Amino acid sequence: MNDPRPQPLAVTGEEVAARIAATVRADVRALRAYSVAKADGMIKLDANESPYPLPEAVRRKLAAALADVPLNRYPDGGADAVKRALRASLQLSDDVGLLLGNGSDEILQLVTTAVAQPGSVVLAPDPTFVMYRVYASHARMRYVGVPLRDDLTLDGDAMLAAIERERPALVWLASPNNPTGTLFDPADVERIVRATPGLAVVDEAYVAYASSAFLPRVLEFPNLVVVRTLSKVGMAGMRLGCAAAHPAWIGEIDKLRSPYNVNALTQAAALALLAEGALFARQVGEVRAERGRLSVALAALPGVRVFASEANFVVARFPDATAAFGALRAAGILVKNVSGFHSLLANCLRITVGTPPENDALIAALERSA
Repeated sequence: MNDPRPQPLAVTGEEVAARIAATVRADVRALRAYSVAKADGMIKLDANESPYPLPEAVRRKLAAALADVPLNRYPDGGADAVKRALRASLQLSDDVGLLLGNGSDEILQLVTTAVAQPGSVVLAPDPTFVMYRVYASHARMRYVGVPLRDDLTLDGDAMLAAIERERPALVWLASPNNPTGTLFDPADVERIVRATPGLAVVDEAYVAYASSAFLPRVLEFPNLVVVRTLSKVGMAGMRLGCAAAHPAWIGEIDKLRSPYNVNALTQAAALALLAEGALFARQVGEVRAERGRLSVALAALPGVRVFASEANFVVARFPDATAAFGALRAAGILVKNVSGFHSLLANCLRITVGTPPENDALIAALERSA
């Protein structure tokens, strides 16, 4: 039987577009949303994740911990138990302030918002993590990139000159750097932090794979925040990051944090998995060993240059990165083509270190296509 009631008319696309144009900021409309490549059925070496799944015994412990979470209740707003576990894992004293985020991405956005003022500058090496520029745009700050050297190492003198010229409110230093994998010279990092008139942030997302860290020195400077994440060492799906700094800095940034930003399942999972430190340390060691083997094999390919990396990925320049990327994709292997990121990365692929069989498959595919 037909419904006699009149049916509402849907608005036209033109009407919606006109309302968006009149309402949404022009610079936001000009942006593109962050896109994540689909990797179903492929060897996934594009996102700098750990290649190792959790062992069955650890999965059972995790399942038991998650089963006990009272999902009808809000999580602990301060995530105090997780902070205690992180302090122990990172060997942080109670003198260091700690802030948790939904991944380190949320913390990067909070930090940017905290220092944003009309006309203020965000400064970082270039190329580096794309979200520094994105969050600066969101906050209507001016972003200044300082090119790395040709070998993708930090140009400390150029950074200091730019700081003197721009007087930035915020300086980002990702060390090891993404997407290059380079670990910045600690002496250069110290000089830059001391010269920064505003806030300097050292992003140590990949530091588990590196030979040095700046976190132990976080209280030596009046303007330093160090950011860490658990995403790169086997817990990417959990989405947990942290910022460490003098408690006064953490107090200011915390004012911008949404209540209950770290959900109850993440908190329970973090407590269960942080107790498995030996497991993750062993996996990190395996990745570091495979990084060396992969680097040697890539460098042996005709015309390929491999850059030094202290992250869980390797950047290599190919005679034709698009062709190499296509050959790998045809072989069921997904890597990141970073050629369009910056002129310094022309014809470069960023390759996440996989398991030994995954790395063997990648090397074989590249040898066939060479």
